[in-house]
Amino acid sequence: MAGQFEIFTDAESNVRFRLLGADGTVLAVSKAFEDKRSAADGIMAVRECAGTGLIRETHSTPWGGTTWTKSSTAARPHSRQRRHFPAV
Repeated sequence: MAGQFEIFTDAESNVRFRLLGADGTVLAVSKAFEDKRSAADGIMAVRECAGTGLIRETHSTPWGGTTWTKSSTAARPHSRQRRHFPAV
């Protein structure tokens, strides 16, 4: 059995969707949408880009935020290139 999307209303009365794995495990929860139609459009967008999306690693800061470091040719040797992993 494949995973599925589920549209629901959260505790603050916002419409959201979640992606469930084949075993029912929640894999992802969406942002809040204004209505069910917008949530359905969000599901369609996820379906379109999920198979082609790249994986990017970020580093957490001590206060819970994330940092993005720009690669600089002067600061890093060329042997350390960014690696992109294909979506599974």
